[in-house]
Order: sequence, then structure tokens, then C-alpha cells
Amino acid sequence: MAVTVYTYGQLQKSLLSGLLNFSSDTIKAMLLSAHTVGTTLDTAQFLNTVLAAGTEASGSGYTTGGATLASKTVTYTAANSWGVQRANSTAYTVGDVIRPVSANGYVYQAVVGGTSGGSVPTYPTVIGTTVTDGGVTWACQGTGVLVADAADPSWTTSNPGTLAGAYIVFYKDTGTASTSPVIVLWDLGGTQTASNGGTFTPTLDSTEGLVAMFTN
Repeated sequence: MAVTVYTYGQLQKSLLSGLLNFSSDTIKAMLLSAHTVGTTLDTAQFLNTVLAAGTEASGSGYTTGGATLASKTVTYTAANSWGVQRANSTAYTVGDVIRPVSANGYVYQAVVGGTSGGSVPTYPTVIGTTVTDGGVTWACQGTGVLVADAADPSWTTSNPGTLAGAYIVFYKDTGTASTSPVIVLWDLGGTQTASNGGTFTPTLDSTEGLVAMFTN
């Protein structure tokens, strides 16, 4: 499935207000069968705002509220130690994070996806500025990366049985939607299904995890 990842604009507010501790809180992945995203990426701080514009999935193997994330980790990596180096003539998608082969103390994130050029671009070193690299546009994001990661959530259907979903919202579960901070929304690129004993398993990025944040 082609996943597009969106970080909720109010996430920083929840973190700075002490409402969210990724390591110790109960973090869940809720599957949505439909969602009118609209302005919720900017306005939603809590789950109730998302559910007002969406419908939680139901189906074989799915439990209301979603799956609890296991094996959660939070790690920080300085830019020059970031493991993914930019390569020539390589496909990148929006959200990919790289550092130059010749490390310069900064990491860069793709804000326009495409195929990189055949030669090394001139990297900006002012945070927020961009450079075009073939079909990719890189934004200078910071001097290090903080990654929140976890094991992939998963739902196994019965046989017979079917589960379908088009979006996943990751959130802290307080037991009350109006106080449960949202973290990230995944658009699965259309309705995805699993059936007859199959497993519905969205895969977290192997490098950027669930969410990557930058220091400067």
C-alpha cells in the first residue's frame, strides 16, 4: 500500500503541555474506513475532532479503539550520524530523510518526491530552505533527528471474514476521545482489505519510524 504520512500540527502543543509521553503512554493505531481530512491536520489536537470527520473501521479481527503499539522507542541521532545518505538517480518519497554523503551537520527531508539527479546538489545550510535535486526537493530540517518508533500494528482476520480501512490515526488512548492526543495520520491511498485469515499490517518506516522530529 502507498502510505502518505501527515503529522498533526497540534502535536507539538500536546508534547509541550505534558499531555503525551510516547514511551510510557498507551499509544494506539485506529483504523478508519472513511475520513474527510479537511482542516483536521491543523485543528485536531484530540481524537474526538478526527472522529467527527471520520468513521472507525469495523470488521473481522478488529477491536474498537484500535491496536496498542508494542516495543516503543524514542531515539536521537545527530545529523552526521544519520544512516541514510543521499544517492544519485534514486527514487525518494515525501518524508524521506537523508544526509549528504559528505556530512555537513544537517539532515534534509523530501518535501517533493521524485528521482534524485545524477550529481550532488548544493545543499543549503539555513533551516527551512530548499534545494531542487532532479525531481526531488529537499528541505534543510535540522542538526539532528528524534525518531519515535514501534512494532507494526496488525489485525488478523478470521476465515471467513473481512477487514477494510483507508486511514489510520495514531494517538494516545486516555479512554476518552476528547482528551486523547492525536499524533500522526496515515492515508493508505484508498481502501485496503484483508480477508479469510489474512493479516492487515501497515508497516512503519524502517528509518523514520512513526514520526521524526528535528532539532536545530
